[in-house]
Amino acid sequence: MDLLAALRTRRLLAIVRGNDPDAALTTVLTLAEEGVTLIEVSLTGRDALDVIARARAALGPDATLGAGTVLSADDARAAQKAGAAFLVTPAVSDGIATGRELGLPVLAGVLTPTDIVQARRLGADALKLFPAGSAGGPGYLRDLRGPFPDLPFVPVGGVDATAAAAYLRDGATAVGVGSPLIGDAAAGGSITALRERARAFLDVVRTKVHP
Repeated sequence: MDLLAALRTRRLLAIVRGNDPDAALTTVLTLAEEGVTLIEVSLTGRDALDVIARARAALGPDATLGAGTVLSADDARAAQKAGAAFLVTPAVSDGIATGRELGLPVLAGVLTPTDIVQARRLGADALKLFPAGSAGGPGYLRDLRGPFPDLPFVPVGGVDATAAAAYLRDGATAVGVGSPLIGDAAAGGSITALRERARAFLDVVRTKVHP
């Protein structure tokens, strides 16, 4: 799959992490129903690989479903076996190079300019700016775009609807959103509330135009 094209056109990456595998699966399928079709299932969630495999079976082979928190080569291989179409790392890790070897696109976690250079050298398709909120928010993204004006950044961490709009205005390719979007749905919480949050985030990313 072309991860960068998907990020540029959809602009919202949902991050699902839960301790209830059935609820996590329901969350993934509900997001897809609402039009949030770029979804990461974090490997730190309970039975995450099984959730990915079950979601892949339900959504079909063309679903843009990825594995997150990929730290090692073994994580990358297991994610591919489960059916992940892309990988997301929280840092510059072995998962980047292994993902490229496996033919999977990678959204690599970075925070500093050194991280950015290393991740690109390893072949990362796009850059997950994490933790974006703790690093300084949209202002930090603006600072990074000075020396790296053409690189695809995806802020993750503390991104609510207001921050999502600001990041997109400041040149983010997309935003990655976990708890502000998922809430408690992946732990068995309200699916109705999840649908409402999904629609609200989609409204934000569809109306904000890159500079």
